[in-house]
Amino acid sequence: MQDTNKKRILVVEDDKNISMLLQYNITSEGYLCDVASDGDSGLAMSLSGEYDLLLLDVMLPGHNGFEICTAVRKRSAVPIIMCTAREEEKDKILGLEIGADDYITKPFSTKELLSRIKANIRRSSGELTGMTAPTEKITVRGISIDQEKYLVEKDGTPIELSKLEYDLLIRLASAPGKPFSREELLEKVWGYNGFFGDIRTVDVTVSRLREKIEKDPAKPEYLMTKRGVGYYFNG
Repeated sequence: MQDTNKKRILVVEDDKNISMLLQYNITSEGYLCDVASDGDSGLAMSLSGEYDLLLLDVMLPGHNGFEICTAVRKRSAVPIIMCTAREEEKDKILGLEIGADDYITKPFSTKELLSRIKANIRRSSGELTGMTAPTEKITVRGISIDQEKYLVEKDGTPIELSKLEYDLLIRLASAPGKPFSREELLEKVWGYNGFFGDIRTVDVTVSRLREKIEKDPAKPEYLMTKRGVGYYFNG
């Protein structure tokens, strides 16, 4: 009988040797793991709503990883880790801009991958955020964050945020005026220790969040940069 309490992960990877190795290591860690070997089946499986995390290769036959990520983000906040052999900066940034939670570049260690998977599932399950009481409402100059309803509004209009964007906003808004370093945000929001995670992930997520809540993202009023330190919420 299948253990319904286990988290289920989907690996979308067209290299059979890599996918078999990933599936073995992920299941050995106690997760359930399915594999899609092409972009078309990967897209269908990703949209099924059956998974707690998606590990998407970028280069796939049929739909590529970017296309799958974009489609999933229109319907779901499931954690997405992009997996790519590409070294080009623009490809890594693109994945984050379209809604991926993070990326990992081949070749990578099993320890690093499993650490990222664990951290993203913990964050998605709500284990990392919690600076204020769940029922507390934060209101600052037109921005309202209702933690009980998991709702963010600006001037009374709901703002659609991903789970990661929401968690980042809560972390900053819960301590207005306090600067957080990128490394600190990687630890507190993403759940990564100092060894894993790329600080550019934080920069792109902040930029994405500014696009949604700021009147002029180039001249932010809420999510401020503290030069040489990191970011803070202007409360």
